[in-house]
Amino acid sequence: MNYLEFRFVIEPPQPASEILIAELGMAGFESFVENEDGITAYIPTEEYEAETMSGLHILQSNEFDISFTQTEIEQVNWNVEWEKNFHPIVVNEECGVRAPFHPQPDVKYDIVIEPKMSFGTGHHATTHMMIEFLLKYDLQGKKVLDMGCGTGVLAIVAEKKGATEIDAIDIDNWCYQNTLENVGRNACENISVFEGAAELLEGRNYDVIIANINRNILLEDISAYNKCLNSGGELYLSGFYSKDIPAIRKECEKEGLEYSDYIERDEWVALRFVKNKIE
Repeated sequence: MNYLEFRFVIEPPQPASEILIAELGMAGFESFVENEDGITAYIPTEEYEAETMSGLHILQSNEFDISFTQTEIEQVNWNVEWEKNFHPIVVNEECGVRAPFHPQPDVKYDIVIEPKMSFGTGHHATTHMMIEFLLKYDLQGKKVLDMGCGTGVLAIVAEKKGATEIDAIDIDNWCYQNTLENVGRNACENISVFEGAAELLEGRNYDVIIANINRNILLEDISAYNKCLNSGGELYLSGFYSKDIPAIRKECEKEGLEYSDYIERDEWVALRFVKNKIE
């Protein structure tokens, strides 16, 4: 079977790459490779329809400059392609994120992830920073939400850090399925996985909420996060640039969430907020 290879050059690469991967996945694309300046996507030649590109909302956005080239190639060995592009990482010399074929590192928390088409291997700055937050703060016995879970890597780290009840939610079916696989792969027992968005949060409550998504979705959903965050609870946010901090802080502080901590990596940032305790 031959495949079509689409090489997308994106400026700026994030969060457009994440959005584009989600849209292409729904359009039948089977695999993706993230590059420094965008992504490469693959679909079987016989399954591609000419009108697919015109139906992608992200390509009509004025927020990003996206161009692409199309090439027909012979069948790809996805395992080989993936192995060439996925290298193990270690965060703070304490948590390793690797593929099943990588040797086990000498770390306290060894996370094995097979990302397939999902977002969140730890390689992207935002995921890396969220892992840093989870390593820094106490999760023992806490109830945690991983919103926009991608591969489930952050939910898995939360369980390894002692969280006793974790919900992992993603709107994308592939991410939902991939998180289920990775939860099993890491022998996690305290993670429940759901497919959906913020509407699933009604009636739930958490001590810690992790949301690594993108600026616009975060701004829309901060109020929903706050409603299900327990008094004194913590909210970790990432998926945006330093220039977006004022807008994010304004929305959080409007909800009574107090700014607490900050990490910056490769122009991306992660913020920690704490909900005021009710006396």
